[in-house]
Amino acid sequence: MLNRIFKLDQHQTTPGRELQAGVTTFTAMAYILAVNPLILKDAGMPQAALVTVTALTAAISTLLMAFMTNFPLALAPGMGINAYFTYTVCLGAGVPWQSALGLVFANGVMFLLLSLTGVREKIVNSIPYSLKIAITCGVGLFIAFIGLKNAGIVVANKATFVAQGDFGSPSVALAFSGIILTAILVARRVPGAIVISIALVTFAGFFVPDGHGGRVTSLPTGIFSLPASPLPVMGKLNFTFIIENFGKALPIMLTLLIVDMFDNIGTLIGVTKRAGLLRPDGSLPKAGRALVADSLAAIISALFGTSTVVSYIESASGVEAGGRTGLTAVSTAICFLLALFLTPLILIIPAAATAPALVVVGVFMFQAVAEIKLDDFAETMPAVVTLLCIPLTFSIAEGLGLGVIALACLALATGRARSVPIFTYVLAALFFLHIFHGLFI
Repeated sequence: MLNRIFKLDQHQTTPGRELQAGVTTFTAMAYILAVNPLILKDAGMPQAALVTVTALTAAISTLLMAFMTNFPLALAPGMGINAYFTYTVCLGAGVPWQSALGLVFANGVMFLLLSLTGVREKIVNSIPYSLKIAITCGVGLFIAFIGLKNAGIVVANKATFVAQGDFGSPSVALAFSGIILTAILVARRVPGAIVISIALVTFAGFFVPDGHGGRVTSLPTGIFSLPASPLPVMGKLNFTFIIENFGKALPIMLTLLIVDMFDNIGTLIGVTKRAGLLRPDGSLPKAGRALVADSLAAIISALFGTSTVVSYIESASGVEAGGRTGLTAVSTAICFLLALFLTPLILIIPAAATAPALVVVGVFMFQAVAEIKLDDFAETMPAVVTLLCIPLTFSIAEGLGLGVIALACLALATGRARSVPIFTYVLAALFFLHIFHGLFI
């Protein structure tokens, strides 16, 4: 039955491998169960209910993606967009969180309309193959950078922006050791290398001081727990702000639309490329279904009571563990549902344990750089701009936007205007207006 539904033989995979990949993906993104509620509570939302809602929306949206596309892609409330929701929309613009959820719902409806009319699929197909490769590599660097940051291996610095972390700290040393361990296990082709590494580092963390009087891995407060009720946030959205302040609401909705759309597109391309799902010409089969699924996920997130649900770049960790079909995503979704009852156990996994997985996955994804035509500067330049700007701007959308603008400018200036689809120029113009809007205010 599983083979018939998910075409396991066709993708040269097995149920065991898909299950392992799904657990790997979940482990890499389980932090969202703690981080999303912490961010959204600053908007005045009840934290306990948000833990339940975060798990439910992740599970439902991931199942939707699995059965609509058969892709090994997991979804959950997006990092970055939840901070925008809280600190820019709610606290900065003074929008009550209930009305902010209304903005998220409206954004999801616009997503869905663009997806059903095929506009979003045209946007995906208008991105040249070299930029799709650059997105994969850029997302790889982004994942690796997040891992290094979470581990404390790189830290903020006012003079140099980033600097080396404190390797005298036992927790940093543990994380770095985890990276080396994971790399060795992967290089030796040990089955379940990433999961084994996460488990070993988590266990070692019980004996390593964190520098604050505790241990890197804390003892769980229990193993099982009943989930909190989601009712304090579920179905609480309203459209008061949109109706009464449409002029102020429109820019917020457009920002949500642009950031969500291109973060999702970038993640979709990056993960599916690594999974070998892109066609030789760079197009993605079932792209329309994937975009509709992700649009419905945005609507679901507003109805349940959280910021926008998006595709997660951590899905790449499951791909590297062997995941190739929607069964990987189903396994991840089941883990999120189980997490509702195992929250104390799940939340003890420290950043020192997940960071090595992110770094190694980033290295895997960066290997695609060999496919960029480095002997053609007009093609190399936009690709490198995209590749570098995704991690350095800390945004897939912004990095992609700058790369598309560079591509359009070079094509027009070097007599290659006809080699680029007209829709790419439209995309470049939209990105220009979004990124450089401050010039016109």
